[in-house]
Amino acid sequence: MNEKLYKAIKNGGACSLVTGILLIVLAVAGGVMLIVNGAKLLASKSDTLF
Repeated sequence: MNEKLYKAIKNGGACSLVTGILLIVLAVAGGVMLIVNGAKLLASKSDTLF
């Protein structure tokens, strides 16, 4: 009985760890993409006509 509990806790912990790492990587990648796109927009600010 205890062995099943330990395996379930181990699998849950591993899944949470992998999910956390993936979320951190995706957040960093998204932030970099937003900064790059913002810099491109600022660079082309003088080309726009309103």
